[in-house]
Amino acid sequence: VAIKKMTLQEEMSEELAVNEIMVMRDSRNPNIVTYLDSYLFDREVWLAMEFMDGGMLSDVLKAVYLEEGQIGAVCRE
Repeated sequence: VAIKKMTLQEEMSEELAVNEIMVMRDSRNPNIVTYLDSYLFDREVWLAMEFMDGGMLSDVLKAVYLEEGQIGAVCRE
């Protein structure tokens, strides 16, 4: 299990958190991390998700250069 913590500092953050939870909850695809549950703790939303070895996708994308065709293939999948 992986936990993603999202701090709720302003109204827009709350809307983004709710949108992310709804998208994750309704998405059932083997290529998308499985959403398990969410919890409100103080001013943070904690998302419980399937653990994926390798770290955050955003970190991987910052470390690797992809050609346009490769980006298209990843998006298609």
